[in-house]
Amino acid sequence: MRVIAGKAKRLQLKTIAGSDTRPTTDRIKETLFNILAQDLVDCDFLDLFSGSGAIGIEALSRGAKAAVFVENNKAAVDCIKSNLKITKLEDSAMVLMMDALSAVQFAEKNGKVFDIIFMDPPYDNGFEKTILEYLEHSSVMYFNTIIVVEASLDTDFSYLDDSILEVYRTKEYKTNKHVFIQKREGTK
Repeated sequence: MRVIAGKAKRLQLKTIAGSDTRPTTDRIKETLFNILAQDLVDCDFLDLFSGSGAIGIEALSRGAKAAVFVENNKAAVDCIKSNLKITKLEDSAMVLMMDALSAVQFAEKNGKVFDIIFMDPPYDNGFEKTILEYLEHSSVMYFNTIIVVEASLDTDFSYLDDSILEVYRTKEYKTNKHVFIQKREGTK
C-alpha cells in the first residue's frame, strides 16, 4: 500500500497484521480521491475508523490542511503514527485513540468542524448508521460537509430518507461501495 499522489507520492505505508482492518486498494483510493479532488485543498478532514491511516494520509498528501485520525485499536494507532512519520505529515495530523462516536463528541466540545468526513467502519454492524444519526445534528459539520462511507455492497442507507442527510452519489466496486452524503437543500 502506498500514497498515490501529492507531497508524499509513492511512499510505502505500513498496515497492521490480521483481518481487523481492510486496507482500501490503491485503485479504489484513486477513484475516491478523483471524486473528492476539488474539495480537498485546505480542507479539514476527519478519518473515522482509520485503520492504517491511508485515507487521511492521502488527503493530507493531496492538500488537506489538517486531518484527525480516529481509531480504537492500539496496533492500528501505532501504525497510523508510524505512517505519519514516514510521510512527514504528522504536523498536520491529530490521532485519537477512541471510538468514533466519542471522537465526534470530543471534536464538538473542542469546536472542530470538518469539510470532509470519511468513515470505513467494520461492515454490516450498523456503526455507520449510529454515526450518521449523530452527525445529522452535530456541530462538527458545515452545511456542505461531505460525508463518505465505505460500506459493503448490501449496506442499506434507506433510513436516510427520513433524515436531513441524503445520499447524493454512490460509487460501487466489486466488493464494496463509497456512499457520498450531504445535508439536504433547505436544511441547516
